[in-house]
Amino acid sequence: MKSLKSILFILTLAIQHTAYSQCAMCKAVVENGDSGLAKGLNDGIVTLMVIPYILVGLVALVFWRYYKKNK
Repeated sequence: MKSLKSILFILTLAIQHTAYSQCAMCKAVVENGDSGLAKGLNDGIVTLMVIPYILVGLVALVFWRYYKKNK
């Protein structure tokens, strides 16, 4: 079971799709502009979204380790 979880985790990381993460207003601003600007804006938004996921993961890890230690 543990190897199945590991395989699914690796596949999840390996299969990545392009995410268009612009809001409607940002998309309207860069839609008619340079495609490099739009790509940079997308990359910046995705980079900013990584931090909350890391923080939630760290909190979950702390709770999991606490639970496992006290069990």
